[in-house]
Amino acid sequence: MKKIILSLVLVASVLTACKTEKKEKLAVNEVVEFEAIAAEKYNVDIATSVLNWKGTKPLGSHDGVVSLKSGSLVIEKNELVEGEFIINMSTIANVDMKGTDGAGKIEGHLKSEDFFDVAKFPTSKFVITNVEENEDGKLAVTGNLKIKDVTKSITIPATISTKAGVTTFKSDTFNINRTDFNVRYGSKSFFDNLKDKFIDDIMEMSFVVKTKA
Repeated sequence: MKKIILSLVLVASVLTACKTEKKEKLAVNEVVEFEAIAAEKYNVDIATSVLNWKGTKPLGSHDGVVSLKSGSLVIEKNELVEGEFIINMSTIANVDMKGTDGAGKIEGHLKSEDFFDVAKFPTSKFVITNVEENEDGKLAVTGNLKIKDVTKSITIPATISTKAGVTTFKSDTFNINRTDFNVRYGSKSFFDNLKDKFIDDIMEMSFVVKTKA
């Protein structure tokens, strides 16, 4: 199989969150051209796979999940070599206020043009382009992350395991700068005089993706 070697330029960006908390975002790089193996498409169980998210602001935070629309994990000789996760943005759900009117308002706002503009961009996507094993046994998984009309290459730490015929891909929590993907609402990087009404540019994400049994 054709190996893709990506030369990474690590860029550290520190942003104030909740006034005192500091978070470091992942480096974002140019997209890697990649052609996936079609034979392993759609073997992901979308009922048990999820993208977790968390956003913060000076007066608190909100977290939730987004379901997958489809996906694939390609395993060769017990090693992850490829993968593709299609994220169904219409399923954005708020967890910390689940069951309240507040959750519905948050979900509606996130789906609106202010944030992810789901009507125009119904899906996001993460396509694995390279996998390397670190000395600690974890994987450094490089992939093209597409949100709205922007695609960037990122590298995230992850693990993969197989039990009872089900393979689970689980990433550590990673940070992205939402403004890199044209999500700018409430960002101090683009708007003045927000005072304590701003929303942090850095948001947390993590994947839990399982194959069908």
